[in-house]
Amino acid sequence: MKLHGVLLAALLLLLLAGCGSVLETSAIDLRTFVGCAVREFTFLAKKPGCKGLRVTTDACWGRCETWEKPVLEPPYIKSYHRVCTYNETKMTTVKLPKCDPDVDPFYTYPVAIRCDCDICSTATTECETA
Repeated sequence: MKLHGVLLAALLLLLLAGCGSVLETSAIDLRTFVGCAVREFTFLAKKPGCKGLRVTTDACWGRCETWEKPVLEPPYIKSYHRVCTYNETKMTTVKLPKCDPDVDPFYTYPVAIRCDCDICSTATTECETA
């Protein structure tokens, strides 16, 4: 389950890093969108000993409203703000090209089925807490 959570966190970070290209092609104005939605996302699946493979999948994207004010100085207060997170996923496996003979060519990643604004769960996401 921990590997699943790390994969989800990595996919979310990749999604956030690539949202600039999403802004150009979407019919929805994502700069003002508030909520959590499943969005198409393309990333480079790779691992040592294999060539990379561009994969298009579904991931969670958005921002959720909160009234909680973070406290960034001591004494830190535990945060319970809502984030856009995976509610339901399925795992998909692809075969990476041109792998070394001693390398497992299969790469498994999560596909978002449903996303919601919810409290960050360490079971599925890497959450930053103070």
